[in-house]
Amino acid sequence: MFNQSSLPAQDWERVMDLRGTWKFSLGDDPEWAEVNFDDREWDDIFVPAAWEDEGFPGYDGYGWYRKHFRLDMVEDEKNLYVNLGTIDDVDEVYFNGYFIGFSGSFPPDYFTAYNVERVYRLPVEYFRISGENVLSVRVFDEQQAGGIVRGRVGIYKNKNDLDLLLTLEGSWKFALRDDLDRKRIEYDDSNWKAVMVPAAWETQGFRNYDGFAWYRKKFIIPERLRGEYLVLILGKIDDIDEVYLNGRLIGKTGSFKDISWKTPSTEWLEIRAYEIEPEDIRYGETNTLAVRVYDGLVQGGIYEGPIGIARYQDYKAWSRKIKNPNKSLFDMIFK
Repeated sequence: MFNQSSLPAQDWERVMDLRGTWKFSLGDDPEWAEVNFDDREWDDIFVPAAWEDEGFPGYDGYGWYRKHFRLDMVEDEKNLYVNLGTIDDVDEVYFNGYFIGFSGSFPPDYFTAYNVERVYRLPVEYFRISGENVLSVRVFDEQQAGGIVRGRVGIYKNKNDLDLLLTLEGSWKFALRDDLDRKRIEYDDSNWKAVMVPAAWETQGFRNYDGFAWYRKKFIIPERLRGEYLVLILGKIDDIDEVYLNGRLIGKTGSFKDISWKTPSTEWLEIRAYEIEPEDIRYGETNTLAVRVYDGLVQGGIYEGPIGIARYQDYKAWSRKIKNPNKSLFDMIFK
């Protein structure tokens, strides 16, 4: 997951260094994600480093890391991210017991993300400002080096991030191929795969897939936002998209009528920002967002943030100050 780490280095300020001693255990147990789990008997391990170099030579399989820390010294908890560097091979990350992100795919549908820098947003509603916070990281290593192996591990503030009223980053429902019925509120997506947004679908088990796919997300827009001029921000999408809110088309970029790619496409460089009409919103109730995507070549999907809902005036001010908006780590690696 490389969406936020693609921003210029000067946009990031490290507010806490998490390099050093973490708690560590081999094996796999969902209880190890819980904030109150007692890990005092676990081994100590240095992060970042391959676990083979820290007392577990030749081990391939599951392992868990846990880190306890306080945020008392953080002046502003908005727009904070944890950078876990690169993890070999697959990870799930929990913050105070809440799932906040993953990269790759665990067995039986194994898919490695060993070369992807992990940068996950820390939702402000999960913070314990005056108490202890816990990061729990589940890792699977298929072969060779394993664990949180390298990187600038820490908590960072994005100084040029957009102030979102509601973040929609995280787990979405996802399915390949095309079916316009998927825009409907009542459509049954219970059997769809969970993917992280933002992140290219190739990094989540759909390697070499070009064509149509759909994303769906359910969320609540609180009553307190009634009367606000709102914009849906979907970051960058490779390549073209149509976006439906509660079954109604609210925006699109590119055209599905001509997908022959006879001429180079540039839509994948554009930040998606779609105005939301008040009559399309169910305030205080569940809203359903459906995003139809077509990718013509190389990587595909909703690959770079920010992702969420913002005030129109905040979005306009942010868009004016973005430096070099068409250059990203994604561009340099895959294009």
